[in-house]
Amino acid sequence: MYTPAFSRAASAYRQVSAQSGVESASPHRLVQMLFEGLLQNLNAARGAMLRGEVEAKGVQLGRAVRILEEGLKGGLNREQGGELAMNLWALYDYCIRRLTHANLHNDAQAVEEVVSLVEPVAQGWQAIASTPEAAARQ
Repeated sequence: MYTPAFSRAASAYRQVSAQSGVESASPHRLVQMLFEGLLQNLNAARGAMLRGEVEAKGVQLGRAVRILEEGLKGGLNREQGGELAMNLWALYDYCIRRLTHANLHNDAQAVEEVVSLVEPVAQGWQAIASTPEAAARQ
C-alpha cells in the first residue's frame, strides 16, 4: 500500500512533536497528557462502537487500558500518597475492568461510565495547574 510522502512526513512530524513535548514536560503536565490521551481514546472507542468498527474499538480501548494501567495507576505511590492514592488506584482498577467488559461485550454504556468517572479527576488535575502554588513551581 502506497502512502504519499506528505502523509509520511506529517506522521513523522507528529511523532517527533509528541516525543519532544513529553521530554520537556513537567511531571504535572505528563499526567495531564495521560488524561488527555485517555479521554481521546475513550471517545474514539465510542465512535468506533457506534460505527461497528470492531478492530478500531479494540485498539482504542487497549490504548485506554494501557494509559490507565501503566501511566495513571502505575504512577501512583500508594505508600506516600495515602488514602488519595489508594482511592485513585481503586478507581483506575475499576475503570480497567469496565473497559475490558466494554470491549468483550461491545458495551458503549460502560465506556461512557468510565468517561464520567475519569473526567472529574482530569478536570481536578487541570485545575491544580492554575493555582498560584503550581505557577510558582513552574
